[in-house]
Amino acid sequence: MTGAAARVFARVGALPILLAIAVVVFAMLSPNFLTVDNLQSALRQNAYIAIIVLAQFVVLVAGGFDLSVGSITALVSVASATAMSDRLAAGSSPAEAIVIGLLIGLLVGLGAGAVNAVGIGMLKINPFIMTLATASIFAGLALKVTAGVPVSGLPADFSDVFGYSSWWGVSTPIWIAIAAAVVLWALLRWTRPGRNLYAVGSNPNAARLSGISPGRTMALAYMTSGVLVAVGALLLTARLQTGESNIGADLPLLSIAAAVIGGVSLRGGSGNVLNAVLGAVLLGLVTNGMNLARIESYYEMIVLGVVLAVAVLADRLRGRVAAAINAGRV
Repeated sequence: MTGAAARVFARVGALPILLAIAVVVFAMLSPNFLTVDNLQSALRQNAYIAIIVLAQFVVLVAGGFDLSVGSITALVSVASATAMSDRLAAGSSPAEAIVIGLLIGLLVGLGAGAVNAVGIGMLKINPFIMTLATASIFAGLALKVTAGVPVSGLPADFSDVFGYSSWWGVSTPIWIAIAAAVVLWALLRWTRPGRNLYAVGSNPNAARLSGISPGRTMALAYMTSGVLVAVGALLLTARLQTGESNIGADLPLLSIAAAVIGGVSLRGGSGNVLNAVLGAVLLGLVTNGMNLARIESYYEMIVLGVVLAVAVLADRLRGRVAAAINAGRV
């Protein structure tokens, strides 16, 4: 690798290369892939995944990870749908039912994040064990609320506005994902708690000596993650037009894979919002392209695993190249 190529690779990583390969391959396999309608449809369908990737990104940056994002998604879905359905049945207007459902969904997401925050940030339970436990708890609660039956009877306006409407030719879910990314970027870049996440993720002991509380910082990360998952879950519920207790099983893998593909380190302390979103976009385009090319869905998990492995290897190589550049060997 030449010096110029090494510097470019150290700066941008493998994500642009993987995106370019995906676009070229699927454009060759299907003439409909690069059409505006198809690309917007793919982005709209995966907007909720991008937001949940942001939720995973926050805790990864702080040095943790969250296996409960899928179960929180299911719990928020059934809680918000049940609230809207019950309010409509009680005679409330559709607008009132939607507002109450949105508030309930966000509060449930915040509460679930707070449970993880207490366990990990304050009681010092290992993130793997804690979020594995809460994933089971939240999934069980979602099944208990619904008895496994989808919650129907939601206001039609909820799906029309948050699932299928558009502003200036761009779908509302895409706008909401963009807004979530911009707000999170601003918080991480311009606020002290946001900068503390990177400090704790990089070296919690050094952060503690600098006056930063790793426990409180981790707690903030998981509560922020819970709210972001709730936003994604509400978008998914609007698209499905029902509250589902069995959704989200693949979201822990997808969110971690997209973040890692986007260059977020599993060791914490590094990564940026844009690349995390682009990682989600890449996975969405791969799924969309495989569907258009009529490739069997069984291969999607295989391709996801291959892409994730390539991304991890590329991240390691990128770290070595960056170290070589800093040492003056390239």
